[in-house]
Amino acid sequence: MGSVKQFQVTFDCADPERVGRFWCEVLGYVPPSPLPEPAGSWFACTDPTGVGPRLFFQRVPEGKVVKNRVHLDVRAGTGLVGEERLAVLQAERARLEALGATLVLVQVADEENESCITMQDIEGNEFCLD
Repeated sequence: MGSVKQFQVTFDCADPERVGRFWCEVLGYVPPSPLPEPAGSWFACTDPTGVGPRLFFQRVPEGKVVKNRVHLDVRAGTGLVGEERLAVLQAERARLEALGATLVLVQVADEENESCITMQDIEGNEFCLD
């Protein structure tokens, strides 16, 4: 058996293009060009560097009901600690709120953990800034 070399992350959502474009802005990803037909039932975007996984968004009839079992960690503060890390995370939080994300929780560093910010995307999917 060979090992898997690539994977994509799939989001169930009500409005695939809207959620997909939000995540393009968050991660610097790009949508397909030209957009495939039928527009609206799905949307995909990719990392232009080819490093990150493809993100796929598919329309489903039911809405989100409970907390995600899997979520994305947006690594905005990698390598930073303390006040410097928190300042970078807060700046990224402000940028993402302008795109429609909402704040859930700010966890400030303590003796064991560094700061982390939990947020929701425009359809309520949880993700972390860390």
